[in-house]
Amino acid sequence: MRKDTMKSIDRRTMLKLTGGAGVVGLAGCSSFGGGDEAYNIGMVDAQTGSLSAFGERNQRGKDLALSAVNDVGIGGSELEITVEDSGSENQGGISAAQKLVNQDGVPFLIGAVGSGVSLAIYESVIEGTDVVQLSQNSTGLGLTDFPGLLRMSPTGRTQAVALADIIADDGYDEVALTYVNNDYGQSLADAFVDSWEGSVAYNNSHDQEQQSYASVISEMNGSDADAWLFITYQAEFSTMVNEIYSSGYEAMLYGADSVSGDNVLENTPEGSMEGMKIVVPSAPVDQQNYKDFASAFESEYDQSPTSWAAYAYDCVVTAALSIQAADEFTGAALGEVVRDVTRPEGEQVTSFEAASEVLSDGGGPADVDYQGVSGPIDFDENGDPVGFLQVLEVQDHSYEGVGFIES
Repeated sequence: MRKDTMKSIDRRTMLKLTGGAGVVGLAGCSSFGGGDEAYNIGMVDAQTGSLSAFGERNQRGKDLALSAVNDVGIGGSELEITVEDSGSENQGGISAAQKLVNQDGVPFLIGAVGSGVSLAIYESVIEGTDVVQLSQNSTGLGLTDFPGLLRMSPTGRTQAVALADIIADDGYDEVALTYVNNDYGQSLADAFVDSWEGSVAYNNSHDQEQQSYASVISEMNGSDADAWLFITYQAEFSTMVNEIYSSGYEAMLYGADSVSGDNVLENTPEGSMEGMKIVVPSAPVDQQNYKDFASAFESEYDQSPTSWAAYAYDCVVTAALSIQAADEFTGAALGEVVRDVTRPEGEQVTSFEAASEVLSDGGGPADVDYQGVSGPIDFDENGDPVGFLQVLEVQDHSYEGVGFIES
């Protein structure tokens, strides 16, 4: 159905109907719109499980973006997002995506957090269909091999190279490495080893959600490496830090993006990670559109946003611009324009409102270059974006930025 047959719905009525439910929008609306209905897309997020801290920030970024989009409207209509929980697991993500795609009929799916979850969704649900999938948080290197799977956060290869350089610059030539036993952990660990010019004294995986990692920590200590690198998740890393601290082991700690977070600081002793360095995807925090986003986030939630919230925000805006730019609200039509609305050939715009004006004034998708709050997006042929990285250092049991790297 063509989008110009759709009519506007009253925003106040919609907000009353949405309430605090997990479905953002009107209950029972068809994803293909028509009449008084809004555009409905899907989102698979980690609302429970080991990645739920990321999911919480995603939802807040998503909500801010949805408000910005619906304050303007898409051709007079609203955007809805139906959210389903992956439980931070592959099968949970597949079930959530099946519900959104097969039952709700969404043509655009934002999801997911874990790289393994995103890949499982793509291979089990999306591949072979016209549905557009855009991951909000996946950094696993394997996603690059699936051009039909887009992502807003940069590939972990940039993190791997940065970590190798940082550890070497700190004067270490030997490292002990442990990584979570999934696609994210394995691919990032492999990329680090490829980039590392020193020796790897220990290189082993660990499973998620174990009550203890004492054997892993003991083996890392037994390797005699003075630099320890962790590629895992917040809950697992918190357990490891407590066991390092209680055992009296001393090493310089390094980590990939997924080990950092307020949950780690809250669940580990002060002084247990002093001097640790972590490389995380970052937004360009000195740019005005990010400052505006951060100010809105802090006003609404009384805390500063992370880059993960910024990625989720940009996923929503990119979806909304694709809907406005496409000839019709179908996966095939959205897939034809989703890359174009972020590429540098068009007019640079830093908000949905400004981009929408370009399209409303007769511009096509290639006339818009949306510069996200997470930075320039510019999806390449593999579905990967341009990325920024920030180096964090743990100082007095808090994260302090000590530098930026542009990929």
